Amino acid sequence: MDFRGGIEARIEQSLDSTRPYLHADGGDVKLIRFRPEGVLELQWIGTCAVCPMSQLTLRAGIERAVMHDVPEVRRVEAVTL
Repeated sequence: MDFRGGIEARIEQSLDSTRPYLHADGGDVKLIRFRPEGVLELQWIGTCAVCPMSQLTLRAGIERAVMHDVPEVRRVEAVTL
């Protein structure tokens, strides 16, 4: 089994626990990549992409949940593609 794939699957599982809250406001988040140094890159989708509270949601909600569930994640960043 690919180690990175295993981490990414665990990250997706963790993100799934936060998605209902994002969906309630018309948004979502997409996993872009997990970098070897422990940085998780996500892309905001829908209303989350323009929400002024997205940075707070990223830190207090998503980052906290993912770092708890997947200790290999050291930081979460939102990226624009």
